[in-house]
Amino acid sequence: MRGAGSFELRLEPLGKHHHRATFTCGADSLDSYLRNLASQDMRRRANAVFVLVPTEAPTDVVGYFTLCAYTLEPGTVPEEARMHIPRYPLVSATLIGRLAISTACQGQGIGAMLLVRALRLAYESAAAVGSSMVVVDAIDERAASFYAAHGFIRLPGSMRLVLPMRAVARIVEE
Repeated sequence: MRGAGSFELRLEPLGKHHHRATFTCGADSLDSYLRNLASQDMRRRANAVFVLVPTEAPTDVVGYFTLCAYTLEPGTVPEEARMHIPRYPLVSATLIGRLAISTACQGQGIGAMLLVRALRLAYESAAAVGSSMVVVDAIDERAASFYAAHGFIRLPGSMRLVLPMRAVARIVEE
């Protein structure tokens, strides 16, 4: 996978060899998570954590995201997305809990590329574990706008956005 710049990027599960201490994306909570909790979450299987690294410097983290299973009450899903979900007491989903790009690499299209990779993994696992949508909890309005620009539908009065798996399929099959 080629970054917006001139370097090759590779996505891989977070490992002990990745330099996390120097990662900064401009959001303390996202930086702190990668530095202090991500490995623990992976050991406990609470989150899958994937990092984007340059092939020529495979220990440097350019960006990362987390994925985990999630459920929503059907009534919380916006009307535009409701027709794509089963009528169960809880709707199965995949949560992109965090998505961050190093400040040095922001503004190069790497965030969109990383989001597509997260959506692809969510889509591929949906057949095995059952997931009818992808959910994100935007950290701020800028992040909410980023997700909305990629087709996510905002839940009224919140920073939560959803994308039905049918829409994910269209994105990853492009």
